[in-house]
Amino acid sequence: MGGLSIGQVAERTGLSVHALRFYEREGLLADTVRRESNGRRVYTEDDVDWLTMCIRFRSSGMPLDTIRRYTELVRQGAGNEADRLALLKSHQDHVRAQIEELNECLNVITFKVHIYQQHVDAGTADCLWVTPSTQAASEAS
Repeated sequence: MGGLSIGQVAERTGLSVHALRFYEREGLLADTVRRESNGRRVYTEDDVDWLTMCIRFRSSGMPLDTIRRYTELVRQGAGNEADRLALLKSHQDHVRAQIEELNECLNVITFKVHIYQQHVDAGTADCLWVTPSTQAASEAS
């Protein structure tokens, strides 16, 4: 019988064997993982695709409970697509807000890099962010 071993799936997804077992135990896989007669797990390409999607969900900050809920909805089959859509839209809004916040952070950092670069190039960087105690000490000398 064909299929992928847990080691092969770990290699392809970047998840550890321990993490794969965790995903299975937590009910985060859409399909039950088949087992050989000796008890070894046998994964499919669909499992790898599902895990890849779950990894992206986790990387984007989706809580395990939300991934589990989405998985449950998928397992239930047709008829709950509106619920799945609502769940995905909610997370999409969350990710967009994160991106907006990160863009604001990037703007501040980019501004600071520009200022520092100008001062380093001009040889005047020693005046940047002088603490009050440092400034008072230099004025006293």
